[in-house]
Amino acid sequence: MEDEQQRGHLDISSDDTEQRFQEKMGAIDIKQKEQLVALHADELGMSYINLLNFPIEQETLVLVPETLARDLEIMPFLYSGKEIRIGVVDPRKPGLEKALEDIKIQNRGNVQTYLISPHSFAHAIKNYERLPKRKKVIRGVEISSENITKYRTKVPLQDFALRLQNAPITEIFTIILAGAIDVRASDIHIEPGEGDAQIRYRIDGVLKDVATLPKELWPRVLSRLKLLAKLKLNISSRPQDGRITLFLDSDTLDVRVSTLPTQYGETIVMRILLSSAAQLDLEDLGLRGDTFERLKKQIHRPNGLLVTTGPTGSGKTTTLYAALNRINTHETKIVTLEDPIEYKLGDISQSQVDPSKDYTFAKGLRSILRQDPDVIMVGEIRDLETAEIAIQATLTGHLVLSTIHTNSAAAGIPRFIAMGVKPFLLAPALNSIMSQRLVRRVCQECKEEAPLSIEDLRRVEEIFKNLPDNVVGYSISPKTPEPKFYKGKGCDVCGGSGYKGRIGIYELLEMNEEIEEMVSDGHVAESRIHKSAVAHGMITMVQDGLLKALEGITTIEEVFRVAAED
Repeated sequence: MEDEQQRGHLDISSDDTEQRFQEKMGAIDIKQKEQLVALHADELGMSYINLLNFPIEQETLVLVPETLARDLEIMPFLYSGKEIRIGVVDPRKPGLEKALEDIKIQNRGNVQTYLISPHSFAHAIKNYERLPKRKKVIRGVEISSENITKYRTKVPLQDFALRLQNAPITEIFTIILAGAIDVRASDIHIEPGEGDAQIRYRIDGVLKDVATLPKELWPRVLSRLKLLAKLKLNISSRPQDGRITLFLDSDTLDVRVSTLPTQYGETIVMRILLSSAAQLDLEDLGLRGDTFERLKKQIHRPNGLLVTTGPTGSGKTTTLYAALNRINTHETKIVTLEDPIEYKLGDISQSQVDPSKDYTFAKGLRSILRQDPDVIMVGEIRDLETAEIAIQATLTGHLVLSTIHTNSAAAGIPRFIAMGVKPFLLAPALNSIMSQRLVRRVCQECKEEAPLSIEDLRRVEEIFKNLPDNVVGYSISPKTPEPKFYKGKGCDVCGGSGYKGRIGIYELLEMNEEIEEMVSDGHVAESRIHKSAVAHGMITMVQDGLLKALEGITTIEEVFRVAAED
């Protein structure tokens, strides 16, 4: 009778709302709360469990990432190999049903849900603290390098689509990644359409279709990628950014993951960042002759501002990393401020901005100045505040390296003025601006001579007219009477494109007295600055590209595709 009275006191009729249930939960002690949840489970047709003193094995915990468990308030508490039992606080929580289906697919086990109280969940979630910490993995996962190697050797692009269709969900990401590594892709795009989802690789700067994923398979693959990148499964209406860290036999691989909602679902772009790229030297990037010698002098100056410019994906940050590698010694304190940190550099302090925590480039740069640095690298100068602090840093004895977005070296100065930088401060602070692009290399296995038309030949001769007389560092002189140019006819090595790999083309504008006077007087027309730089020996970007085309490194079509004529 007493039990019946107690149950009557705690009972909730079928007409009670969830709000009424929560109100009752807030007005009683822990023991009664557990009783109330048990009764609520009966009404929902679910099983109930109290996890307060329930022993949860580590092999059970790893089935559900901690971030997902916290987001959805779920707790795996038992795993038999075939069945996964998961406690849930709110069975109607958005995204829960889809997450449970993903867990079922990825672990090949039947999922049984149990209702648990918030107090029970708060106690059980502490079990994740017992999991061993992976010191090597930062915001990522570790995938077997044996699997990567297996698929790299067995996935030619022509068989790629067939292998994907027959692969289990857990291996699809490995196959996609292995294929991308094998063809030296820098980015992987997966874009859902009205029908299937299209997979494309960016190879040597150009996108190429490689396969499609069936429409019904894409949501499951998307969930798998989100789990690996520590993204929230229940959020699909706004962009998210994550990272997957992989460890191969000879390299570390970071995959930067970005999602974007579109009319047909979320699209994913994954940028592949090999840590070995951070070990490049300036010579490896394609810097030659006078431009190379001038840049070496610039990065060894004790103070001033060195800026690289170009569009997204033109290799600006890689150039700065190579410059830092060259000047990195035990006697030099180097600090970087990046968004995000793309490559890990040894013996260099690297800091990543986080706007969500009000840690911006400007605030980070102020803090860096209190760290007694000799050299500072700022990932990008985006606004006046950051520009002014960077310039003040140069005037107080620091060498500052950074990037901005302009189409040419000469355009960098008007860009600073447009930000609001005072000309009388910019003129003495700025040392040099280097603009760059990446062009595709001619495949050396199928390279053949490609005679130019009369029109193209005249075009090249016109561009070479302004070349300095003492051009050095190139294997072929631009003054040769019968210049030869080349192209790739296409072969198995280059996949039929005629190109394999990329190389940079550059122009380095150094400040001189004439340009300083222009800036100080407020006369910052791009054309005037460009003419002055050329008059003082600057090899332009298109000239550098055509000189490399003369050497058979690239083609004139590639040069004109990425660089404007002077």
